[in-house]
Amino acid sequence: MKFWLYLPANISHKLSAFGIKLYSFFCTKKKLKYNSLTWKNLNFFNPLGIAGGVDKNAELLKQWPKLGCGFIEVGTVTPLPQKPNSGKIIDRNNKELSLWNCMGFPNKGLCHLQKQLKKHKQYPIPILINIGKNRETDLKNAYTDYIKCMDQLQNYADIFVINISSPNTENLRDLFLKDNLKIFLQNCLQNKIKPTLLKISPDLSQTELEHVLNVSCIVGVDGWVISNTTKSLNPELNFPLNKGGISGQALEEKSKLQLRHSIEHLKKINKRENKLIISVGGINSADKIKERLSIGADLVQVYSALVFQGPSFFKKIYKNIKKPLL
Repeated sequence: MKFWLYLPANISHKLSAFGIKLYSFFCTKKKLKYNSLTWKNLNFFNPLGIAGGVDKNAELLKQWPKLGCGFIEVGTVTPLPQKPNSGKIIDRNNKELSLWNCMGFPNKGLCHLQKQLKKHKQYPIPILINIGKNRETDLKNAYTDYIKCMDQLQNYADIFVINISSPNTENLRDLFLKDNLKIFLQNCLQNKIKPTLLKISPDLSQTELEHVLNVSCIVGVDGWVISNTTKSLNPELNFPLNKGGISGQALEEKSKLQLRHSIEHLKKINKRENKLIISVGGINSADKIKERLSIGADLVQVYSALVFQGPSFFKKIYKNIKKPLL
């Protein structure tokens, strides 16, 4: 009985942490091992993790391994604490299994996240930290916010994820433009210590996507998260128009197509080897996980699936993952 789906989206969102803590209390600490991966000396017991935005402030670190995650991504974190955007910031369509959000990197800030992570230095699964800029920081100096996050959190992150693909911070996606991307990434990565991924917008054209991949390889990005939420709003979903981004089932085909294009282009330019690719967007079953892995993803992440299926999702996948692909 998914009672939370009968509540307004903002209320169920606020109750989600309590529900996860309650459910995890009845879970064992047994690791769910399947499709294991080792990359840069990091061991992923299984390829299924949570996407950035699920646990923004790393307040459920005890719970995720018990639920069966193969890895987690915390954040998005910004140097200074930040409130959500004003007005309506979250909605869902239960019939279409899709979410809309216009949050804008709300989080308790860099110092709070550092304190949370410090309590769990010996963590049983890899930790990715999704980093962003404060909305008041102009684009010209955006890289300074990302550097601050990486410098202060390098002892706690296994991998960093640079997030310039959120549609909910004004002009943030302009950093993908030809005139901006290379110098921005070079500035961010000048003192890189930990593996660093770039999270990509699903609204890039194929030409723009290829440019992003080319530049990423030149400056030393270690891989990509494909993809963030989409601004392509379908009016039939009854979400607010002209702002926010959509995830879940409505993002599935876009995310999957972008994954295919990325794999094909990286093979074409001989840059696929040793790069980590994480696929996210509309993944809500074992079959869809196997499909993304067969296309070429190394790992997968979920967000909306947790909303619509609940914290038992990881256990369900474990039970079904070895069945033949439909």
